[in-house]
Amino acid sequence: MARTKRGVVSRAKHKKVFKAVKGQYGRRKNTIRVARQAMEKAMQYAYRDRKAKKREFRSLWIQRINAGVRDEGMTYSRFINGLAKSKIKLDRKVLAELAYNNPEVFKTIVKKVQSSLN
Repeated sequence: MARTKRGVVSRAKHKKVFKAVKGQYGRRKNTIRVARQAMEKAMQYAYRDRKAKKREFRSLWIQRINAGVRDEGMTYSRFINGLAKSKIKLDRKVLAELAYNNPEVFKTIVKKVQSSLN
C-alpha cells in the first residue's frame, strides 16, 4: 500500500494559524503548538467582545442622550417615556448622534417631548 504524504495539507493548516497570530510576541507567532493555543484564545476573546461591544455602545449612547437631555432640565428616563408618548420613533444611536453633533436639532426634539409630557 502506498504511503500517504500530508506535507501540503499540514503546511496549509499551519499557514492559516500563523497568519492568524501574526504580530504576537515570542513563540506565539512561530511555533505551531503555542500559536494554535494563542489563536484559539484570541478567537474566544473576539467572540466574547463582539457581544460586549454592543453593550458598551448602547451605554455610551445612553450617556450622551442623558447629557444632552439634562442640559434641557430633564432626565433620561422621562425623556424616553416622553418619546414613546409623543410617538417619535428614533433609536438611541440616532438620538446620541444628534445630541453629540447637532445639539440644536436635539433641543427641538426635547422640546417636543416636553410638550407631550405636559
